[in-house]
Amino acid sequence: MKKLTFLLLMTGLFALPGCRDYVDEYVTYTQNEPVFMPASEFRSAVNVEQPRPIEKQGKIAFYDGYLYISQPQKGIHVVDNRDPSNPRNVAFIELLGNADMHVRNNVLYADSYIDLVWFDIRDPAKPLFKGRKEEVFPQALPPTENGFDVDYEKVMDRNNGIVVGWRTVERKELVRTYKPRWWSWGGLTEKMVYNDPVSYGGGSVGAVGSMSRFAIYQDNLYTVINNRLGIFDLSEVTPGKVADDVPVGFNVETIFSYKNCLFMGTPTGMIIYSVEDPLKPKYQSMITHVFGCDPVVVENDIAYVTIRSGTFCGQNANSLIIVDVSNVKQPKHIVTYNMQNPKGLGIDNGTLFVCDDGLRIFNAEDPTTIMHKDNILAHFKEINGLDVIPFNNVLMMIAEDGIYQYDYTDVRHIRQLSRLPIGK
Repeated sequence: MKKLTFLLLMTGLFALPGCRDYVDEYVTYTQNEPVFMPASEFRSAVNVEQPRPIEKQGKIAFYDGYLYISQPQKGIHVVDNRDPSNPRNVAFIELLGNADMHVRNNVLYADSYIDLVWFDIRDPAKPLFKGRKEEVFPQALPPTENGFDVDYEKVMDRNNGIVVGWRTVERKELVRTYKPRWWSWGGLTEKMVYNDPVSYGGGSVGAVGSMSRFAIYQDNLYTVINNRLGIFDLSEVTPGKVADDVPVGFNVETIFSYKNCLFMGTPTGMIIYSVEDPLKPKYQSMITHVFGCDPVVVENDIAYVTIRSGTFCGQNANSLIIVDVSNVKQPKHIVTYNMQNPKGLGIDNGTLFVCDDGLRIFNAEDPTTIMHKDNILAHFKEINGLDVIPFNNVLMMIAEDGIYQYDYTDVRHIRQLSRLPIGK
């Protein structure tokens, strides 16, 4: 009888209309809503045009005397750089959604949001569009610059077309907030906001900057987007995706090919994969550091990594990290140097170029003495360098306001050759 009375009492408590333990209320927030373009219109928007001014800096590649400069989301500028003292803008490839590119055997490979496209550049001033591989980068999206969340439910619906941009919209949503409960048997005793989760779902090879997400090894193009490594066979006229994407880590940002390994930069460290079997990349090791966005370059079994503050990675470290990778299964930290805010970097025959507080150039033959005054070769200030390609004693640097080039034939007397403007 006592048991029945207790059950009736508890039932009555739950039934009382004024005893709800939650409150429903509307909240307003701002979200990025995708802007779509019909797939047919998107894929037909490829044109080779007369040269136009470079309005915004992006990734860079160099091949056979020509520079290829991505204008993010818009296309690729072709620059005749056979005379680095007088670079000439000679063509523009209109290519929606472009961010990265690489070159092999007179073919320029580039991304176009979710697709891979390629061009015949035997005449670099007149690139010829040759083909497109559709839906090979399904996670690729235009960047957002305002910090607001993305409406992924709409993004993932391919019936809407291709996402080519964002518009900010205000949303109003009913949210349930739970009150503290007076009883407790291991249940919740603090306020909790409930919301339905969203499911996220060999040949002649060019040189690319350290910020690149494209790398080439033998006959294969390797691409990294977010946490996926894609592999494409370039041995035939039409590139083929030869394997499923390989999950390689959280938000891989850059990739660098050295010997038979791929070195990938992530917000938490450098990951090394062996491509001894090119179609089956095999994890070797990871060297971790504080959160930071990091490109990596390698020479003579020494890896150089930069991390910087002021990015989405959300940390305050600014460093140059040097690592011995002679044993890729057990990389060894050599030294870490404080920097101002380093970005891209390059290494050529012991000379290290770092985009930091302008452009810093070091003698890196002994990594432990880079900061010795005798090893600081040059420091060009008052420019915001972003990435570099050192090649044949000419350094090509992309900065916020232009393409700067330097002759480092004599590393003790490095001199500027030219500047090709970017922006107004």
